[in-house]
Amino acid sequence: MKTLGLVGGTGWPSTLEYYRAINEEVGRRLGGQDAARLVLYSLNFGDVLRRFDAGDDRGVHDLALDAARAVIGAGAEGILLCANTLHMFAEEMARELPVPIIHIAGATAQEVQARGLTRVGLLGTRRTMELDFYPAKMKERGIEVLVPGESERAVVNDAILKELILDRFLPETKARLLSIMEGLRSRGAQGVVLGCTEIPLLIKQADIDLPLFDTLALHVKAAVDFALEES
Repeated sequence: MKTLGLVGGTGWPSTLEYYRAINEEVGRRLGGQDAARLVLYSLNFGDVLRRFDAGDDRGVHDLALDAARAVIGAGAEGILLCANTLHMFAEEMARELPVPIIHIAGATAQEVQARGLTRVGLLGTRRTMELDFYPAKMKERGIEVLVPGESERAVVNDAILKELILDRFLPETKARLLSIMEGLRSRGAQGVVLGCTEIPLLIKQADIDLPLFDTLALHVKAAVDFALEES
């Protein structure tokens, strides 16, 4: 079994879910008392957010790169960036590191294609919704990405940064996000990518009849596939 390196803390509620889900999936596949080999570096999300707010994207890249190098130094053979937004740096970091990065958008695009969909909505932080790293991975598989309008993007971004990242899950926020998803459906979305690893902690498939893609769960599956594949 390969050792996985988790760059987490962005935020801690979803990092906790990563740890639980990876170990449960390894146990499900191997049985008995087996669990994952993991090294976790949990960033201070306050440091990340202050740099983003100051327009210092390079500083966030450096925090993530230093964390990845730390877990590699502790034995990690593959890296998980435990947040969708950090994947804005994934292609660059992949060139800077000696071990692979397991890409959350790549794993998600593979599942969307397997479900036979060609147009999906995307919810996440403002950067996740507005930058190209999700559309690029989807385009490779012939999938179009739709995002909410400007005011709705602000609603989603604020919900993530002011509530979900703080482990606050409010029914009124769920209702707003479900309404935004319905708007995406009306524009032709055949499903919605939950492109923030905290959103699946608030919204479940049972809440809406539109197919949802839980990026945390899909990332976990890809990570365990990597960890257990034959060398």
